[in-house]
Amino acid sequence: MRLLPITDITMKRLIFKNGEAMINIITTGGTIEGYDNSRNQNIGRTKISISDFLIAANVNFEYTMKSLFKKDSREITENDRLKISEQILVSKSDKILVTHGTYTMIDTAAYLGNQNLKKTIVLVGSFIFGNEKESDAPFNLGYAIGALQFLSPAVYIAMNGEIFQWNKVHKNLAINKFQSHAN
Repeated sequence: MRLLPITDITMKRLIFKNGEAMINIITTGGTIEGYDNSRNQNIGRTKISISDFLIAANVNFEYTMKSLFKKDSREITENDRLKISEQILVSKSDKILVTHGTYTMIDTAAYLGNQNLKKTIVLVGSFIFGNEKESDAPFNLGYAIGALQFLSPAVYIAMNGEIFQWNKVHKNLAINKFQSHAN
């Protein structure tokens, strides 16, 4: 199979809708940004941000980004999930990427999935700190952004090179992977 190059015109059709940036990125902290209280990490000492990943990748698309909070996901409350939901609702974009810690990512995905927000929402995180050399963060982030552009409206989790529906996924701690319920 031969892959055809995406031209600038084609890319603009994918990325822009009515002149608005098509992807809205909401950051919440988590391991992807270096937040993990279980390892006695000093929150705020991280040296990586989602912007750093996008700059390093030299991305060529328009996006908006808002940091709602910077927390280890085990500290995310129902009120925090409500803030995420409200931010999604006020966004002019119908393509939303939420960076999130993996500990409670499924809980937040379920919360958003039950809201029936009628937008394409992808949650993404990493198992290894985003500022560590062997981190899965850059791959997961790039994979999530690519998938986000082509998925139908619903809530998904993008991890380990796979896309999972919010209500058909679990986290397997024994192997540090997200899996569909069929596995």
